[in-house]
Parts: sequence; C-alpha cells; structure tokens
Amino acid sequence: MNRVAVPLELSPPAERPRGGAVIELGGPTMGVAWSVKALAPPDLDLAGVQDGLQAQLNRVVAQMSPWEPQSDISRFNGSSAGAWLDMAPAFNHVLSGALRWARASDGAFDPTAGRLVDLWGFGPAGPVTAPPDEAAVRAALDASGWDRLAVEGSRAFQPGGLELDFSGIAKGFGVDEVSRALNLMGLPDHLVEIGGELRGHGIKPDGEPWWVEIAAPPGVTLPGGPILLALHGLAVATSGDYHRFLDHGGRRYAHTLDPRLGRPIDNAIRSVSVIHQTCMDADALSTALGVLGPLAGAEFALKHDLAAYFLVDDGAGLREILSPKFEAMLG
Repeated sequence: MNRVAVPLELSPPAERPRGGAVIELGGPTMGVAWSVKALAPPDLDLAGVQDGLQAQLNRVVAQMSPWEPQSDISRFNGSSAGAWLDMAPAFNHVLSGALRWARASDGAFDPTAGRLVDLWGFGPAGPVTAPPDEAAVRAALDASGWDRLAVEGSRAFQPGGLELDFSGIAKGFGVDEVSRALNLMGLPDHLVEIGGELRGHGIKPDGEPWWVEIAAPPGVTLPGGPILLALHGLAVATSGDYHRFLDHGGRRYAHTLDPRLGRPIDNAIRSVSVIHQTCMDADALSTALGVLGPLAGAEFALKHDLAAYFLVDDGAGLREILSPKFEAMLG
C-alpha cells in the first residue's frame, strides 16, 4: 500500500478543478534531461515557452558546467593564484548556497572538491580504470577545501589550484530557475524535473497536486512500501549510490565522495531524499546527508528541521530512517 506525504503548510486553496490541458516540454541539459508538465491555456505559444526554458538552462550550463571550457566555473578553475572572478548573480547565488551548507555540515558538502571528482573519474577529465593512490588523494585534498575560498561581494578569490564543482547543487538550481521562469510566463501550475530532482507548484486540471514517488534504487522496493509525495510548493531531491560508480577489483565505488576524506562514501547509505522549499537546497542537502551517513545525517536533519528519508543497507537488509519532519508529513 502506498504511503502519502503532504506539505505541513498549504497555500490558500485555489479554484478546483482548474480545467484546461497539461502540456509537456523537455530537452537536454547538464548531461541529463529536463522535463516540464504545466497547465496551459489553449492559445499558448508552445515553441516560445520551449525555447525560453531551454535558453534559461543553457545560461546555467554556460556559467556552472566544468565540461564547458569557456564557462564561468572553468575560468575560475583555470585561473592563476591570486586571481579574482567576477561572478554573475546566479553563480554567486549558487556558490553562496553551497558555502552555507559546507559550513553547516563541517565540509560534508563541499563545492571545492573538483580535483577529487576528477581524480576518481567522475568529472570532465573523464573516467578512470582504477582508484587513485594515497599520494594523489592527499595532493587533491591539500588543494581543496571550502575554507580556502574567499568571497567578497560578487567576486570569488582563487588561492591557487582550487577547483569548484557544482554537481551536487546545479541541477537543483536549474529546477528552481525553470519553475521561476514558468511563473513569470503566467504558468503557475507546473511540475519541473531535471535528472530526478523535482519541484511542483499549483495543481493539475482536476484539482489534485502533482504526485511523485520518493525515488528508490533500480529494482528496489522501499521497505515500508512506496511513498507518494504531494509536490505543492515543494521540491524533492535524491542522492544515491546507484547513479554513477567505478568498478574495480570486485568492488564498486560510488560517485558520491566524502570531501573530508577524499574517497567515495562507504557508510551503508543507498539513497537519501530531502524535501525542501527550494530544489537547490534539497539537492545540496541530499548529498550532504548521504556523506554524513545514517547516524550523523539523521542528527543533522533533526537539528536543521529537515524532511529527510534515508534508505540504508547495513548488511541485514534494507531499512529506512525518517526524520521527524518527514514523519510528520506522512501524518
């Protein structure tokens, strides 16, 4: 039987049912796909909306993708010691959010782990066939660290060898940007997805909210049964050990790195889902909680009043940990 999670705070009821039809749009971005479902009037310029949303996401890529040699993030990573980067407002917003959670998590989330991401074969340098040696990990750790990064207003300082990586936050920000653009286009009833990160606003034509399932690893059923989430003014992001990995010597190394240790996590976490007002924060937090692990992650979620769902495999089978705020959403 499905479990149902609903927002603890609901906006004033809108006219129900809405009527009208749902349009579906989508395209490529950040190495994955984006999609939109929106309640739209019959005379809507679909091509114009599609082009506008794609252009919005292309701007995010042009600023924040290390796979783009001329992006803002690539220019910062390639700059010499002592250089200052003038940040666009969106870049500054994402970096500020990333640093906020880096401080709060004592580095479990770290936007300066680009060297480590490359070292393990998960960045623009391309895949590797074997784990790096200890000396290489230590060198990358020495060159990293969110506390080495200075920000003054709209400028970021390159202390030398520091490489930013927004892979744990940029997709969530992209979801928020598409949602914001849809609101400005007069399409407040919508569901946005980028690579499994989602945000919903308003309602469907029948007056129902946008229902989505809490993600589970492929082929896995959640121990307590599926969880349906009403995305009504909320976002959800999931970080798991099954998206990308390195197989070597009979062992699988997850793509989620612990930036404090310079190595993939090995803490029994299969996945973490976080529900939040913004997808950018949900994205970063799902990564941070996955790095912190079942015990410290659950304590962090309690301390920061987060709605979080942990799926854990500690050798005796799958079990789930629900933060108090997540439990409250289940009623």
